[in-house]
Amino acid sequence: MKLLSIKNISGKIKLLTGLHIGAGDAALEIGGLDQPIIKHPLTGEPYIPGSSLKGKIRSLLEIKYQKFVLDGNKQGDPCNCGNCLICVVFGTSAAEKKAQGPTRLLVRDANLTEEWKRIFDNGELPMEIKYENRINRITGTAKDPRPIERVPAGVEFDFTMNVRILENDREDDILKLIKQGLGLLQLDALGGCGSRGCGQILFEDLRIDGKVIEDKELTNAVSDNVNIELNNSGE
Repeated sequence: MKLLSIKNISGKIKLLTGLHIGAGDAALEIGGLDQPIIKHPLTGEPYIPGSSLKGKIRSLLEIKYQKFVLDGNKQGDPCNCGNCLICVVFGTSAAEKKAQGPTRLLVRDANLTEEWKRIFDNGELPMEIKYENRINRITGTAKDPRPIERVPAGVEFDFTMNVRILENDREDDILKLIKQGLGLLQLDALGGCGSRGCGQILFEDLRIDGKVIEDKELTNAVSDNVNIELNNSGE
């Protein structure tokens, strides 16, 4: 397989509501937060892991096209057929022997923009602690308060994705599928607690190889139907 080009997709992610991407419980201390956010281990800055972005975009596309595992003991798992455009773009399990070549989409970690990094370094970007409760249906009182940490609304991150275009790839369909995923993500939520207000985002200054992608292109892409089926040669 011959590599023809590598497309660069870049822009900013603006938080419209607080973002919670959990760091897990390994560092949980007595009296600490139930759900701390992930932070850079050296600087303490919040960031968005590329795996979180890529995984959420993929899952939204798989739901749209019903390309996740529908039955058996792996019901609900990501598609691993190797015979659809989603598998080509996002990759398949290393345990599966597929002839589609390397994963086309590479998603980098999204770090604070220079402006917000300066604000953080000056100690002017405290993380938000949001308390959630369970409501007693009879008394109407709140019970079992639990704190979750969030990056506050308004914060912006730089993000970059690269797309490998190989010989015989359907470049237009690949880029359209990625735009569709970005549009779906804007309508859904990134990170945890999305159904409870967290993780609403907006892509700003979005560009593909320097060419500006207007927000309406993402909006229109959501309702498109991309041909995600491949022929027998993997094209």
